[in-house]
Amino acid sequence: MFGGLKERLQAARNRLSSSIGAVVATPVAEPVVPHLPPAAGTTEPEKTAAPGFVEKVKVLVLERELIVSDKNIAEALSELEMTLLESDVALPVTDAIIISVRKNLVGRHRKIGESVDAMVVSALKSALLEVLGKGFDLKEYINTHPRPVKILFTGVNGTGKTTSVAKIGSYLHKQGFSVVIGAGDTYRAGAIEQIAVHAERIGIKVIQHQEGADPSAVLFDTVQYAISHKIDVVLADTAGRFHTKSNLMNQLDKIKRVMKPDLVIYVDEAVAGNDAVIRAAEFDRTVGADAIVLTKADMDSRGGAAISIAHTIGKPLMFLGVGQSYDDIIPFDPAGVVDELLDGA
Repeated sequence: MFGGLKERLQAARNRLSSSIGAVVATPVAEPVVPHLPPAAGTTEPEKTAAPGFVEKVKVLVLERELIVSDKNIAEALSELEMTLLESDVALPVTDAIIISVRKNLVGRHRKIGESVDAMVVSALKSALLEVLGKGFDLKEYINTHPRPVKILFTGVNGTGKTTSVAKIGSYLHKQGFSVVIGAGDTYRAGAIEQIAVHAERIGIKVIQHQEGADPSAVLFDTVQYAISHKIDVVLADTAGRFHTKSNLMNQLDKIKRVMKPDLVIYVDEAVAGNDAVIRAAEFDRTVGADAIVLTKADMDSRGGAAISIAHTIGKPLMFLGVGQSYDDIIPFDPAGVVDELLDGA
């Protein structure tokens, strides 16, 4: 996953390490202690032998240090900036990463023997974790909120929203939660049948009306079913829509008023890169979103959307879709992603 970005970050890491490693060590000046005559009634202290050549070298090596300046890493940071932009990382996110890396390296004192690579990896990890945020633990959220927890899924057409609903349903079912799915996509041909087939395969109840029905009514019935049957989680599928379609956005507003979701999840595909980030921001402005699911992460070598989306819209990334089977969805773990990108260093 994100193989291209990983390769480029490795190259940037090596470039930064080489730039810092080339810095010439400068000796730390020793304080000059003036020689004073002994006080009255005292004797001159016995003089110790002057340190030999080997002892002098040992002291010099131990007390010399490298201080990283902005000039030392300017070119390497410029290359890192291009690496991020070419990987579809959004410009504001790229700027934030560069600022953080510079802040963590410039002025840093490195003793002789301290690993340059460890310094660089630490700075890169810190910068990436700052923009990735903390993720979203759905299990913890469900366990700490009144049941049923109602989750509404939104997004544009063709990004794998309905399949993601099924995958998350399967994930929660295996975690021991009871789940019901509402077939709120009543307009797309075959959408109701699609979610019904998914639900049957994973052993989850689905509430559906006929094609063309009011999706608000379907999801209202789904919530009522969950309440009466003491179901833990409601997953509400909806029709894909663009934020520019006012009639569909008004319909989504009605769904929210009727269903009163606890969470609104925006679904898009990682391979869309910056387009996914822009669309997520627009959806958040018009509808609101609490978390993000990115599909097709296994097909995305650049990783720009995953790196950018949480920082850009200020909402956490919840899941990554990484394949075709129901188990191919993973909770987003920022620390794990950063370790993978930086080769587990």
